[in-house]
Amino acid sequence: MSLPTLPSVAVRLLDVSRDPDAEIQDVVAVIRQDPAIAARILKATNSAYFGFRHEVTSIDRAVPLLGTTVVTSLALSFSLVEAAMTTGPMVAHYRNYWMQSVVQGVAAEALCQHSKDGLECEFFLAGLLTDLGRLAMLKTIPEEYRVVLEQVEAERMALTEAEQARLGFDHVMISQKLMEKWGLPPSLREAVKLHHSTVAELKEHEPDGPRELVRALMLASSMGDFCCGADSGPALNRLRELSSELYDFSEEQLQEFILQVRTSLDSAAELFSVNPDEVPEPEDLLAQANEHLAELAMREHMAGSQAAARSHQAELEKKELELANHRLQQQAMHDPLTRIYNRQFFDETLGREVDRARREAQPIGVIFCDIDHFKQLNDNYGHRFGDFVLQKVAAAFSAALGKSDVLARYGGEEFVVIVSQPTEKGLARLSERIRAMVQDSVIESEGVQVQVTVSVGAALAMPGRDAARLAETLVVEADAAMYDSKRNGRNQVHVRSLLSEFERRMAARVLEQRFSRWLVARNAVDIPGVSRAVLKCTPNRVRIGELAQRQGWLTPDDIQQILDDQNASKERFGEVAIRLSLLTEQQVGWMIALQQEDPADLARALVGLELLERDQADQLRQEFEASFGGQAVTA
Repeated sequence: MSLPTLPSVAVRLLDVSRDPDAEIQDVVAVIRQDPAIAARILKATNSAYFGFRHEVTSIDRAVPLLGTTVVTSLALSFSLVEAAMTTGPMVAHYRNYWMQSVVQGVAAEALCQHSKDGLECEFFLAGLLTDLGRLAMLKTIPEEYRVVLEQVEAERMALTEAEQARLGFDHVMISQKLMEKWGLPPSLREAVKLHHSTVAELKEHEPDGPRELVRALMLASSMGDFCCGADSGPALNRLRELSSELYDFSEEQLQEFILQVRTSLDSAAELFSVNPDEVPEPEDLLAQANEHLAELAMREHMAGSQAAARSHQAELEKKELELANHRLQQQAMHDPLTRIYNRQFFDETLGREVDRARREAQPIGVIFCDIDHFKQLNDNYGHRFGDFVLQKVAAAFSAALGKSDVLARYGGEEFVVIVSQPTEKGLARLSERIRAMVQDSVIESEGVQVQVTVSVGAALAMPGRDAARLAETLVVEADAAMYDSKRNGRNQVHVRSLLSEFERRMAARVLEQRFSRWLVARNAVDIPGVSRAVLKCTPNRVRIGELAQRQGWLTPDDIQQILDDQNASKERFGEVAIRLSLLTEQQVGWMIALQQEDPADLARALVGLELLERDQADQLRQEFEASFGGQAVTA
C-alpha cells in the first residue's frame, strides 16, 4: 500500500520544530499560510481545554501562549483530521478512530503528571498518533480494511491479529513507517511499536524499566480500547494490570484516573469535532465492562459443564465464578424481580442441553407454566401485589425442583423449566408437584389470603441425529400442553410425549440397566448418596460401536454396514443395529447405560464419598455386570 502524505503546512511546521535556531515568528509565518489551520488553532486557544482568562484574537498572540511544541502538535493533528473526514459507509469507522485517538491523547496527557520528564502536549500528541496506521488504511485501502474491522467486531478478535491474517501487516507497522517518513522523533516511534506489549514483553525489551512515554502509551491505548472498543471486558482487565504494574495504581486510583480522562474528554473532543457523549460515563463504562467479563466467564463455564453430571473440577470453577461475579451474573443471567434465570439464559441453556442429550441418547423435558387469571389479580389488588405473586410463585417452583433442573421466567406470568433425563411418569409427577406447591402457597393481600394457581404443560423428547429445531419444538409443545390445562379448567397438568415406541422402550431399558438404580434397588446405597456419587462421575464418551466391538458383539464389517445404513436412514446407530438384527435391544440399552454411567467410575466415587468400602464396591459391581449376562464392557 502507498502511504499518505502530510499537507505542506504540517510538513513545514515539523521542519521548523526540529530547527534549534527557529523562532516563534517562523512558526507563525508557516501557520498563516493555511487560514483553516490558523483558525482552528485560534479556536483551540480560546477553548475550555486551555482555559486562558482573556480571549485571544490573533495567531501572533496564540503561538507564544501555547508554545511551538503545542502549536505544531495541534497543526499536525488538525491536518490529519481534515484529511480524514468523509461520508458514506466508512464514516462510522473514521468517527470511532478519532474518538479513540482523542481518548488516548487525553489519557497520555494525564499520565504525564506521573512521569519524571516530558511535556503534557508531547504526551497528548503521542496518544493522538498512536494508532495512525489505522487512519492510513482507512484512507488508502477502505474496502479491504472495512472487512477487517467488521471481522474484528463480529468475532471479537484482536485488531492486529485480524490485520495480519487478512492483509499480511498491521496498523502498528504502518504507524511506524509513517512516523519515520514524516521524521517524527525515534522515541515516539519506539513507544508506538511497544504500545500493545504485555508487561513481561516490556520488561524483556526494557531491562532497566520502561521509558516514560512507552508506559504512558501502553496504558493510554488500553484506555482507548476500554472506552471505544468492542471488547470492554478484556480491555478493563488489561487496564487494571497495566495501571498496577506500570504506575502502582490501586483500584480506587484507577477509577479516579478513568474519571479524570472522561472529564477532560469533553473539552478535548471539541477541538477535533467528535462527540464525547458517545463515550459513556465512568460508572457506566465499568458496569458494561464488568458485565462483559461476567458474560464471557459464564459462556466459558457453561460450554464445558453439564446440568446433570458436572465434574468435580467444573463444580470448583462454578463456585469460583459465582464468588467472583455473583452480582454481575445476577444482572446478566437472572430476572431482577424473581431472582431466577431469565429468558435469554433459558434459550441458551436449552440449546446446549438438547445437544448434550443427543450425544448421550438421553431424554429431555420442558415444563411450561402460566399463572391463572393473573390480569385479574393485577386489576383487583394492584401491580405491586402482582409482582409479589410472581416472587411467591417462583419461590414455590424452586422448592419443588431438583438441583439439576433449570427454572426461568419466560416472560410476564410465564415460567419454564428444563428437566434433564426425565421419564414420562417422572415428568408428570414433577409437573404435578409444581402445581400443588403453588396451590398450597400462602399468599396474602392486606391480611386476606388470595388463592393463586397455575396451569402446567410439559413435553418430553429424545433428540435424534438432527435435533436442530428440537429446542423450539419442546417449548411449543409444552406451551400447547399448558393451554390444554387452561381449556380444561385451569390449575391442571397436561403432558405431551414426543417419544416413539422404540425410544420409550429403550429409555426404560437404559434406566433399569444403570448401576446407580441397581444399587438403590439392592438397598446398597440410598438415593441421596448415589445421587452425590453420580455428580462426581463423567459420562463415558466411547461410541456404541466401539463398546460393542470390545464386547465381541460386532465386527468391523458389522459396524461399517450399520454406518452405511445410518447415513441413508438418519437413524441412531443402535436403532439401525437392532433393525439389522446385529444387536438386541438389551445390548443397546446396556451400552447406552454405560455411556451415561460407567460402573467402575461410579464405584470409585462411592468409595471416595465413604459410602462403600472398596472391596464391597468391587463385589457389587461384579454382581451387577454378571446379572446382565456376560463379561463387563469396560470403557
